[in-house]
Amino acid sequence: MDNAVLVYRLFDVAEEIDLNRVEEVFAQEKVTRLRLSKVKPKSMQFRNPPVTMYLEGDRLTIGGRTYPTSVYARAYDFGVISIVLRLPVPADLSYNELVNLAVELSEEDLLDPLFAGYADMISRILEPALIKPGRSEFEEDFIIYFFRHWPADWDPVPLLLAEKEPVSEQMRRETLANSFSYTPEDLTIITWDSALVYDSEGIPDIPDLLEFANAQLLELRYYDHLLSNELENMYDSIAELQRQPFRRLAKYRRILRRITETVLDITEITERIQNSLKVTEDIFYARVYSAALHVLRTRTWMESIQNKINLIQRHYTFLNDQLTNQRNMQLEFIIVVLILIEVIMGFFPVFH
Repeated sequence: MDNAVLVYRLFDVAEEIDLNRVEEVFAQEKVTRLRLSKVKPKSMQFRNPPVTMYLEGDRLTIGGRTYPTSVYARAYDFGVISIVLRLPVPADLSYNELVNLAVELSEEDLLDPLFAGYADMISRILEPALIKPGRSEFEEDFIIYFFRHWPADWDPVPLLLAEKEPVSEQMRRETLANSFSYTPEDLTIITWDSALVYDSEGIPDIPDLLEFANAQLLELRYYDHLLSNELENMYDSIAELQRQPFRRLAKYRRILRRITETVLDITEITERIQNSLKVTEDIFYARVYSAALHVLRTRTWMESIQNKINLIQRHYTFLNDQLTNQRNMQLEFIIVVLILIEVIMGFFPVFH
């Protein structure tokens, strides 16, 4: 790959995507499974490698310059579609023009409808492969500046921050904190919503890893939100039960069943997200991938999900105890009634 700006937009479109079905749907088009080029397959273990679909690009005018774009989409089995817009960096583009492009891309509204249109088109085409389809409100965006040659006098900080004005030394240190280099001919700098990747061979492995990390982040954010809604619904249901004591038993059963299904589903899905990529032997790629997960705070989202699951499970225990008490009270009531009937029948033998 030559010098390019890669603009990513990721969408949650389904609970799961059947990637084998995706390959069938795109049988007449060019599709590939994601595979990293620089490492042995056993060094990077994709549980179910995402499918890349190559789309038709167009010409895009930004900041007075027109770029011939290329576009591809990537489907992940855990329900995410990534749309990648590739803008080639012209050989005559100066450093100042590059920074201006970064600023324009950070502020440019015209990309929103463009990505939304691609997402709608891909969702329609892949509908047979989508399991429990439905596009959520959650999206992720990310920009990677990819270069086969990075001039030593070019400052990456204004580019990564999309900022023309000078920044403090503290901000500079924070921006460059996650910098990685394996040889003099490569460099990777990762920030929250952008990255610089310099690879003299033009191999896109690092951008692919960063995209994968963003796809995982998107799903974790979505399921954290889903659990928040489930907690709120659970609190509302419990409050309603306090006002309707004679309907508690049946409602307890429904709430417990819903809680059990939700926890099992989300636990299974989050485990699948976490295990979707294993870096086993390549130390450098492992460092870059781990840093990306750290910068994107995926561990924080996982902890939030786990805390909410634990809270839901504690409420499950409480409700289960309440259900048991309700049943015991009903049994005790029935026993008392039967005893009373027996006593009454003893006083009135005519009923024998």
